[in-house]
Amino acid sequence: MGRKIPFLKGVEKFKKMKFREYEQKFRELVEKGQSPKALFITCSDSRIHPDELTGADIGDLFIVRNIGNMVPPFKPDNDFHGVAAAVEYAVSVLNVPDIIVCGHSHCGACESLYRDLPDDVEIIHVKKWLELGADVKKVALSSIPQMGRELFQLTERLNIIQQLENLLTYPGVKRRVEEGSLRLHGWYYIIEQGEIEYYDPQKNEFYSLV
Repeated sequence: MGRKIPFLKGVEKFKKMKFREYEQKFRELVEKGQSPKALFITCSDSRIHPDELTGADIGDLFIVRNIGNMVPPFKPDNDFHGVAAAVEYAVSVLNVPDIIVCGHSHCGACESLYRDLPDDVEIIHVKKWLELGADVKKVALSSIPQMGRELFQLTERLNIIQQLENLLTYPGVKRRVEEGSLRLHGWYYIIEQGEIEYYDPQKNEFYSLV
């Protein structure tokens, strides 16, 4: 029995239709190099589709995805070089003018902060990664001590704010923000409503984006 290849029809459709439609665009991006409009940091959750959410064209977004849309604080000798390297590359090499941290409702990573995960070697990195949310969990519980959706929603929003603060620990990010050449944005995507809220740091509140 032959091996079943996932999404084969989609790949065929892309080659025959989408690629031909955007072939010139791809060639220009290869010849001139990429110049994305934003670094988009979001969750690996399969329900999040950055291009659809933003209406971005090919080459518009430099995307980083991980569980919980987390950004480890700057620390040269830490174990999270993948996210750190992407942030530094986007900011100091590609010179993106904007960074968007996009969290979302029903985030499994945020809810997992309140679950007792098994001591299983198969998820050892998951447990280590979720330690990044310890401070967010502590602040959320100080406001809403009972388990439930309200606590999870608060955690999801606080998590976005925390990642914006973590971004500012990166020298290149801090420098460019202070220069006024880089803007940081916090978005909260409510999956079941198709709504996006943005974080206003002056008022410390989230408001509807549109």
